[in-house]
Amino acid sequence: MLGLGAWRARNRPAANAVLPLPIGEMGWQLTDHRGRTVRPADWLGRPAMVFFGFTWCPDVCPTTLSAISGWLEELGTEADRLIVALISVDPERDTPEVLADYVGNFDPRIVGLTGPKAQIARAADDFRVIYRKVPRDDGDYTMDHTAGVFLFHADGRFANIVDFHEDRRFAVPKIRRTLS
Repeated sequence: MLGLGAWRARNRPAANAVLPLPIGEMGWQLTDHRGRTVRPADWLGRPAMVFFGFTWCPDVCPTTLSAISGWLEELGTEADRLIVALISVDPERDTPEVLADYVGNFDPRIVGLTGPKAQIARAADDFRVIYRKVPRDDGDYTMDHTAGVFLFHADGRFANIVDFHEDRRFAVPKIRRTLS
């Protein structure tokens, strides 16, 4: 029996293989909705809340961004310490201008990020996010993507994830712990 347990432990992926990299080890470079270049190193020193999505999303993205806006409101001035970012998984449609219009519908502290497909893929890999383009019957497409909100400490270490539709009673304390 002990041999089976040792085999399982040796052949299981490391626990951190599915966790996002620390921000300081990430290597992407994106453009924010104001046209400025953003790199992971720019985020070190402040806690971060990061969500992957896209502007044409019919439900998950606007629901999550509305929830984030509510969390920020509940946190009050504490929220001003956070970097809050939406990283687009649809760089074909989500230009900085489109993102500016979209994030403008939510809390002004939310920054939209986009960039070339290769940089979006690099960011997704660094965060351990999965996304894919899904053709629709009408010839258009939508995007499937990981829907959690990633939380990072100011030193760049991964802190936690807020799941899609997680109750505010649990989400806000997670964010507060990230701020401390």
